[in-house]
Amino acid sequence: MKWQQVPPGTLTFCLIGKNDLISAIQNLPSIQQGLDAVEKLMLMQAEDYHPDLKSALSVILSSGGKRIRPTIILLIGSMLNARVDLIIPLAASIELLHTATLVHDDLIDGAILRRGIPTLNSKWSPAATVLTGDFVFASAAELATKTKSIEVMEIFSRTLMTIVNGEVNQLFNSRCSIDLDDYYRRIYAKTASLFETSTHTAAILSGVDDQKVELLRKFGYEVGMSFQIVDDILDYAGDQSTIGKPVGGDLKQGLVTLPLLYYIQDNPTDKSVISLKEGRCIQEDAEIARLVLAVNSSQALAKAQSDADRFVERAEKFLNEFPESLERTALTEITRYIVERRK
Repeated sequence: MKWQQVPPGTLTFCLIGKNDLISAIQNLPSIQQGLDAVEKLMLMQAEDYHPDLKSALSVILSSGGKRIRPTIILLIGSMLNARVDLIIPLAASIELLHTATLVHDDLIDGAILRRGIPTLNSKWSPAATVLTGDFVFASAAELATKTKSIEVMEIFSRTLMTIVNGEVNQLFNSRCSIDLDDYYRRIYAKTASLFETSTHTAAILSGVDDQKVELLRKFGYEVGMSFQIVDDILDYAGDQSTIGKPVGGDLKQGLVTLPLLYYIQDNPTDKSVISLKEGRCIQEDAEIARLVLAVNSSQALAKAQSDADRFVERAEKFLNEFPESLERTALTEITRYIVERRK
């Protein structure tokens, strides 16, 4: 990937391959240095603690992940001239918070794979897995204090509460729910809230005015909503070898996501749709497999993709309120990658 000038002096990416986008942005010298510092800081959190915690954290952090949230935070910090010594711990705290939620999610869901790699709970007892997740949560909170911002710490805490509350709602209220509003609340709590926090807190630490802070908060919200919708599309249309988890896994967990919601709207006489409308979950593997194929053969995925595209379009409008820069261009390309990714 290379940078080139296009009239009148607009920076853009000349893509060799779309899948290389995130890596190319992360290889920009200032971003690469920042991510190296973030990675080192995250690994250091278990340095003086039980060796098994240190080993587990190392395995969790090395198991993959594109580090999209830290990359976005570093780009915003660079774009707005934030202090590096504040942005680095912020990026590390957000990524550790994300990592901790995955540890607990995998245990709750009984998942044995994450990004194609065995999960911690597939190797450790539930007690050890929960305690490790707790340690990572605490490490994330401790890093948030290094931003020296009470406002950032308050937002961090509220976001963690939002995520946990969303998980509790999902366990008790959202199983087999076909309510669209419930779906959007769920994906905000699960995913968009953390993207929103990433961009919001990065803007706060940059010391810009309230209007710019609000623009970037909205940018993060729109990106996060789009990100989760695409994840939900991939749960039907992806390939297990590339997405790293079984296709149709959400439906097996009793979660009705946007592609199926659109299928339900268009196919009221489908026997599984009737069951869901009557409050009965789909439990048979054969019926789940049939429904996954049916969704793939319908217009449901295209409709869900259109929704994801609209979220990204709004995100770009908020971002375009900022002066043109290399960082703004990179952030724009990341938003486009989010709706075009296939894993």
